[in-house]
Amino acid sequence: MGRSGLSRRGALTGAMGLGVGLPVLSACGQGDTTTTASDPTPTGAGAVQPSPPAAGATPVAPAGGFASTGDIPVGGGGVFEEQQVVVTQPTAGEFKGFSFVCTHSGCPVNQVTDEILCPCHGSRFSLADGSPTAGPASSPLEPIELVINGDSISLA
Repeated sequence: MGRSGLSRRGALTGAMGLGVGLPVLSACGQGDTTTTASDPTPTGAGAVQPSPPAAGATPVAPAGGFASTGDIPVGGGGVFEEQQVVVTQPTAGEFKGFSFVCTHSGCPVNQVTDEILCPCHGSRFSLADGSPTAGPASSPLEPIELVINGDSISLA
């Protein structure tokens, strides 16, 4: 190990991570505009997060799930990049899952307000059924079956 405290292995690992991550980040060519219904602040390169839980709550995915029902606001939703799914709660207690891939040009949607939004060309989709509400997309987002077990949300 050299004087700087950075090993050659650490430097190479970091460089490899950049080499893998940069093409992914530039795929849509739009920069990161990830926001949520209750937090309009971008969350960082490639990070897509659900809306934060209520004040004082700790966002922890229950055992076996990737999210908690408390993470998904009524009339909103969250984008889960690792699972490639958008989870919405159009009405209290009703949870819907959709593919996060826009049906127009394959870009990942990255924001949920009162609609699911695609940053590439401005397509918007319904929280209730994934149907397009504004183009250029003309096909609905693919439905994804969810399993709700108590407060835990997982893929079927």
